[in-house]
Amino acid sequence: MTELSDLSPAPLLKAPRLSKSKFLSGLQCHKRLFLEIHHPFLATKPDAATQAMFDMGTEVGELARTRFSGGVLVTAGYRQTEAALTQTAALVQDLTVPAIFEAAFLFGGVLIRADVLERVPTAEGQPCGWRLIEVKSSTKVKDVHLEDLAVQSEVILGAGLTLLSVGLMHINTGYLYRDGAIDLNELFSIQDLSEAVAQRRVAVPERLATMSLMLLQTQPPAIEPDRHCHTPYDCPFWEHCTKDKPERWIHYLPGSKHVVSQLTQQGVTTIDEIPIGTKLSPVQRRVKENVEWVSEKLGSVLKAVQYPVHHLDFETVMLAVPRFSETRPYQALPVQWSNHIEQASGELRHEEFLHKDVSDPRKVLAEALLESLGDRGSICVYSPYERSILEQLAAALPSLKPALSRIVSRLWDLFPIVRDYYYHPAFGGSYSIKSVLPAMVPALAYDDLAIKEGGHAASQYYRMVFIETDWVERATIEEALLRYCARDTLAMVELRKALLRKCHSG
Repeated sequence: MTELSDLSPAPLLKAPRLSKSKFLSGLQCHKRLFLEIHHPFLATKPDAATQAMFDMGTEVGELARTRFSGGVLVTAGYRQTEAALTQTAALVQDLTVPAIFEAAFLFGGVLIRADVLERVPTAEGQPCGWRLIEVKSSTKVKDVHLEDLAVQSEVILGAGLTLLSVGLMHINTGYLYRDGAIDLNELFSIQDLSEAVAQRRVAVPERLATMSLMLLQTQPPAIEPDRHCHTPYDCPFWEHCTKDKPERWIHYLPGSKHVVSQLTQQGVTTIDEIPIGTKLSPVQRRVKENVEWVSEKLGSVLKAVQYPVHHLDFETVMLAVPRFSETRPYQALPVQWSNHIEQASGELRHEEFLHKDVSDPRKVLAEALLESLGDRGSICVYSPYERSILEQLAAALPSLKPALSRIVSRLWDLFPIVRDYYYHPAFGGSYSIKSVLPAMVPALAYDDLAIKEGGHAASQYYRMVFIETDWVERATIEEALLRYCARDTLAMVELRKALLRKCHSG
């Protein structure tokens, strides 16, 4: 294996150019920035769900531009620095251009691209002023957004422009779409952050200077992985930086990270070293004890189900830009369900539903679901999510509300049963079905599936319905979605059986 020490960069005479994203990486962790600049290949590639979030951000950014009539896009790509700077300079001088999208500026060794730079009319004879607007697909202002705007402001001001205000444009989840064209003034909120950003901007030059000096070193800073690795974003170098940590590393203790920080300060490096008497949550205690545990009450709890037992799982899509009447941005819309039905005899039957066109899925999905669930038997789920989806459907579909409410009353959640009455060391402190299933039913994992988790399922559904035009590719995605959702409900069937066997063996 090639070690990082063998890959150290040659001493630099000049620090590499930074961008706003690199600046934010440096604020999170200097080691992250060093690795991004000098050893980017050590990063873990974003998973499908993370990539889908990036894609949604791009889509939202493109839609946001339509709020600025007459705005002009700097077409040069992110690697075409000189062309982007030249195009931007020309657009700045062109007084007929009311707004510039992806404007490029270089100052102090930092290159930025501004989402929206809006020209603000000033008194005749006075130099033109500008409003800087960062566009985010998030639903509120976050601390990292202020830092983002602070470094952009520093560069734009350094490049000689006059910034009259600075703001953040984000999705307004209070917007209720009804029909017709999207009201962009309602969909997007713009918050003026000029004062808060000005306060952050004061620290930017010193921070940049510190980062530049650090990047001239031949070795990355000796920074231990800790809570900062996940704030404000998960660091892509987490796997690299933790590859040599022990299997029972103290940071793998689930639950409150405050407890982990206290233990680390005491010199505790592994879960096995946690002192006797340390106040731990029940889950943390199970992880420390590291032995299989079966509650004597598990059997009676499991046998409380009524046959036929339905095993229900939903898949949903959350659209930043609502498409269906009476929906809001990022509202979870059910588009798929799977139901494995187990009779008292052990006979198992599977039913499923997948909405495959661009129409509102809710009514037809709910009607098919009510028919599948009938009026008898417990409905096994593995989280409170299904309950919340059913309650949202009941609120949206008054004619089906009584029937859906009866369905809710039959729900039987397996998650708290596993959490409170059983533990296996292979869970690693996690009770998600993706952690529990391999430990209890090793033959029924998700490794053989094209889609392995919910975020990826949502992004693939969106692609299948709203983007993809090739019917072969659409059929491939459809098959992958059906297999994934069916695996989730079959997992609950087999998990119940495995838990019952634990009772009998005990």
